[in-house]
Amino acid sequence: MAKSEYTMLEVAGREVRLSNPAKVYFPKPGWTKLDLATYYLTVGEAALRHVRERPTMMKRFVSGIMEDPIWQKRVPQKVPDWLQTATVAFPSGRTAEELVANDAAHLVWAVNLGVIDFNPWPCRRADLDRPDELRVDLDPGDGVAWDDVRRVALVAEEVLRDHGLRGYPKTSGSKGIHILVRITPDWEFLEVRRAALALAREIERRAPDLATSKWWKEERHGVFVDYNQNARDRTVASGYSVRPTPDARVSCALEWSEVADVEPGELRIDTVPERLARVGDPSADIDDDPGSLDALLDLARRDEEGGLGDAPWPPHFPKAAREPKRVQPSRDADRPAQRGRAGDPQPGGPPPGFSLQDQRGFGAKPRTGQGHLHEFDEDD
Repeated sequence: MAKSEYTMLEVAGREVRLSNPAKVYFPKPGWTKLDLATYYLTVGEAALRHVRERPTMMKRFVSGIMEDPIWQKRVPQKVPDWLQTATVAFPSGRTAEELVANDAAHLVWAVNLGVIDFNPWPCRRADLDRPDELRVDLDPGDGVAWDDVRRVALVAEEVLRDHGLRGYPKTSGSKGIHILVRITPDWEFLEVRRAALALAREIERRAPDLATSKWWKEERHGVFVDYNQNARDRTVASGYSVRPTPDARVSCALEWSEVADVEPGELRIDTVPERLARVGDPSADIDDDPGSLDALLDLARRDEEGGLGDAPWPPHFPKAAREPKRVQPSRDADRPAQRGRAGDPQPGGPPPGFSLQDQRGFGAKPRTGQGHLHEFDEDD
């Protein structure tokens, strides 16, 4: 196909150029770039509900899913005058103008650049320091049965409900389940992550044979509850995003009654639009009643007073003041040989009365030699 071939789409009152519309993005089923754009136009409002007013990372598959993506935080220098963006700051101290996809024209514009799935921040651009969403990312280890992921999701829903929060489940479109929890934007990232860590540990306590909150892979078993997805600059695929899988699966919103039997392979680019038209969007009311983190933060405080301190951060973050040594446990000569579970005190934990004021901010100088990159998961 000649590079000059393109089509113009009328979207949200704007004309959006889609180059090479017949380019195959998903070779196995044969879905094209135009098919992807058409999908996002069809699910429109449901997809926008999860990205609107949120800075969004662009993961560009310019030649389809068979090649590695380009992770692009900054929009190009030349963009349409109607394109909306937000200036975000990263732990490194750098800033970037990121896409804010506020209507379907923005979705198609991004698809034209090779974006398949959208990866928004958990906060709105009106206040980029205070998330309005806590994210529960259930990531199964190798060989873990899909049914175990579903069972852990139901435990997570119980823990959330016991702490006054409502979770909205969705398939990740990959191998896990995400649970989105809308919260009032009253807490900064450090506190939201602290609440997420307490949540992960409580899930592990209630399902010790199925779930783990351990960051290091060599300590994990079962389904990892990735609390670090709530750290600043971490993102997950948004609701109704198509994922770069061979069968073009979708990260699809679910009712809780569907979780026990859901099969992610049935939720694809060719099936989700019909499902949405038939049953509606289970996350349609996600913004109606945001919750409070007070109960989870009380749980975090009780954990800390019991000697259970902070847990490792992602490798590119500055070392936290109360964080345990960021070193692979098998390489830590000072670590006790006995492995514990989430409720056990950990060496290096904070003393009673630990507060967030003890946590260093993002301006702190990063330390080097803190762990090995291959030990850390990619975003799911």
